[in-house]
Amino acid sequence: KKKIFFFFFFFFFFSPPTIPTSNRRTTKTQSLSISTLTMKLFSLMSMALFGSAAAFAPAPVTNTRTVVSTNMAAAEGELYIDQNRRNLMNLILVGSAAVTVGGLAVPYILFFVPPGTGGGSGGTPAKDALGNEIMAKEYLASKKPGDHSLAQGLKGDATYLIVKEDGTFENYGLNAVCTHLGCVVPWSAANNKFMCPCHGSQYAPTGAVVRGPAPLPLALAHLDVDESGKILFSPWTETDFRTDGKPWWT
Repeated sequence: KKKIFFFFFFFFFFSPPTIPTSNRRTTKTQSLSISTLTMKLFSLMSMALFGSAAAFAPAPVTNTRTVVSTNMAAAEGELYIDQNRRNLMNLILVGSAAVTVGGLAVPYILFFVPPGTGGGSGGTPAKDALGNEIMAKEYLASKKPGDHSLAQGLKGDATYLIVKEDGTFENYGLNAVCTHLGCVVPWSAANNKFMCPCHGSQYAPTGAVVRGPAPLPLALAHLDVDESGKILFSPWTETDFRTDGKPWWT
């Protein structure tokens, strides 16, 4: 294509034009001049056509399949992940989550578990306001008959220790929590009964309801003294002797 282009270019610019030598031209000379001009015009148009064809010639075709395969192989090399490392990171993530959830869940669950019973008899030691375990001998020596004093009982609830007229313990303790709305019910020695200051509920010395709005008697707990002299509380699960019915707190 380049050879043809240069041929027409050379023909157009270097072919000698026909120049008349006199003012009077013959018909033959005029025809020759027109023919020469026509050839030059044709040469110019041919050069334009060949130049356009060369400009819009298609680019060389490459093997796209080979290029795509090479790119895919490179991408696979870049995205390769060590499976062992991935497993290790997953284990670290799961372990961290388990430790966090366990640290939050264990105290929450233990909150609903009753305190340890302590002692060989399976009871919960009675404790004073400072958390010290109460010894029966020393306690009775410091209290008068008919005394109703509070101690920490089952689940840490305030529980009355009752000293009988003969100077020994009743075989039960009374939970001091009012069955109406949960106030701690104080003992009134002058009235010989428990009197709730919140809504006026009253209980007999045994914890039976004397006056409402409390719907149920005070909860019972077994009271025992072990061989070492500790006072122990244990759940009362048998018949409630005040109502002759099943204990409502079990």
